[in-house]
Amino acid sequence: QVQLVESGGGLVQAGGSLRLSCAASGSGFSINFMGWFRQAPGKRRELVAAITSGGTNYADSVKGRFTISRDNAKNTLYLQMYSLKPEDTAVYYCNTRIGSRPSLDYWGRGTQVTVSS
Repeated sequence: QVQLVESGGGLVQAGGSLRLSCAASGSGFSINFMGWFRQAPGKRRELVAAITSGGTNYADSVKGRFTISRDNAKNTLYLQMYSLKPEDTAVYYCNTRIGSRPSLDYWGRGTQVTVSS
């Protein structure tokens, strides 16, 4: 059974940093697609960063500030966040995509990141 568990969220002042972790179990540590999404109140869930076999990709709003990485030995996905801004406040979700035709998406429960002014 695929399970994703996020951790590392919290309250931080603007300009601070956090590192989010996503521990994957089962077959959830995908080489096809893993990513971090976030959703703020009243807004749509958006892709923050993704890592695939082909490389990494970032939302324009976080380029230069966030870094996505993975530790294959620990089956863990990370999101290192620097220079946090109040607009980064959201629930951050880990996502993995398994297989193709069809593929299945799995989500963690999310971890809250709150950035104060």
